[in-house]
Amino acid sequence: MTTFQIIKSINKLDHFINQNNLAFLYISKQNCSVCHSLLPQVEAIMRRYPEIALGHVAVDQLPEVAGKFSIFTVPVLLLFVDGKEYLREARIVQLELFEERLQKIYQGVTE
Repeated sequence: MTTFQIIKSINKLDHFINQNNLAFLYISKQNCSVCHSLLPQVEAIMRRYPEIALGHVAVDQLPEVAGKFSIFTVPVLLLFVDGKEYLREARIVQLELFEERLQKIYQGVTE
């Protein structure tokens, strides 16, 4: 999957995580310049991993997500494997390191 699915409810969020073997969430805020500048870079990386389902949650529209995942800052990048969190990056994301970690998890799950 190469496009981000917009998620606007906790029920849809839970369903998204539980129904996809590999689920990635990009959590942002509407007036966050870091969030907006990082998203296209993350999208470009995620195109290389077609087995990962992509979801985007705006904390402004779904504030409960902050409590659910103990989020104190944005953007937050979360990868779930079989419903369990395997990777978390927040605020200042080193994209090379993020992709290196992502690739290791992806290869371990898809091989």
